[in-house]
Amino acid sequence: MSGTMQLAVEGVAAGPARPVALTPEIFSSLAAAEAPWRALEAAPGTVMTPYQRFDWVAACAGILPAGARPCPVLLRDPAGRPVALLPLFVDREAGIRVGRVIGGRHANFHMPLFAGPEAMALPADSYTGALRRAGARAGIDVIHLPDQPRLWNGLANPLAQGTASPSDAYGLALEADPEAVLKRVMSGDARRKLRQKEKWLVAAHGPVAHRVAADAQEGEAILSAYLAQKAVRFAQTGIADPFADPAAQTFLAEAHRAGALELHALRTEEGRILATFVGAVDATRFSGMLTSFDPDPALARFSPGDLLLQMLIRDQASRGRTSLDLGVGEARYKASVCDETIALVDAVIPVSLRGRAYGAAAEAGARLKRRIKRDPRLWALVGRVRKAMARSA
Repeated sequence: MSGTMQLAVEGVAAGPARPVALTPEIFSSLAAAEAPWRALEAAPGTVMTPYQRFDWVAACAGILPAGARPCPVLLRDPAGRPVALLPLFVDREAGIRVGRVIGGRHANFHMPLFAGPEAMALPADSYTGALRRAGARAGIDVIHLPDQPRLWNGLANPLAQGTASPSDAYGLALEADPEAVLKRVMSGDARRKLRQKEKWLVAAHGPVAHRVAADAQEGEAILSAYLAQKAVRFAQTGIADPFADPAAQTFLAEAHRAGALELHALRTEEGRILATFVGAVDATRFSGMLTSFDPDPALARFSPGDLLLQMLIRDQASRGRTSLDLGVGEARYKASVCDETIALVDAVIPVSLRGRAYGAAAEAGARLKRRIKRDPRLWALVGRVRKAMARSA
């Protein structure tokens, strides 16, 4: 296998790769999977997103739906070597047993941990066949894997087979010189405007500083500010607050304590937090999960969120990270700095006949959502309906 894969990686024509019979190993809990999971995570060459780090997933498992059970699946090659790990959980939805990656809407990407480029070069059939076998053994009707990046670190994701996701994600490559990154993605005029806004902000509210939470106490202050600021925004837009549940707040605190989350804030000398940015991290990437800004209308003209984002980019580049993304979904602040579109796919792997029916409905739903989000009139209508419902609540 290794010789064939090496040719594929180097781009030498070797003909279509043959499917490899992968053997699934199913774990009954995260604790049972922890040792091989951490070993794969730490191995040289592993390809993964920050949302599949064991510590991030373990923290997020605390908010699984009632009755859901973790069901991590490790796939091994014919020699017994780990090839990929998928941190699944199983839940019943309308009587159908659905396998999903732990993380849900809190994770921007649901890609497996791959053992390296050779593992990603295996045909998609190798993975879908093994996952169907795993699903049958685990009593799963369908495995639903939304938000699969088509490419990750320049490598094709073999599980990115299916319907285009309703939204894409947005990111940028970092380099050692932070100012070079900002010059690449922002015009001189845009940078001048932000410098002027920062001067106005300091004149009105005193010196401000970019802070990265260094301990649990500072982390708690930043998370408290995020939750309060975002609650106001959710109420204004008619969107249900996913962090109204105390368990979801605990997830954020635990993920930060484990080092799987970074918490950033723009703060005055008096301690007032004007904006926040929360990201899932690994050694090379910051992946934006959450952001908020103080809803005080008097602060809006200073664009505290934009100021913090620029500081965040400088910070990540200077610390040696090579990639930053701002997650799934369209937003003005993302377009202002991102020069990469991360195309996403919603993959569905039916296991049973009931799973096939679920898969057809899920694919139709994804196509409809994408159509609505890509039509400015329909998307504006959705926003108006949400706001009207919020006012009447």
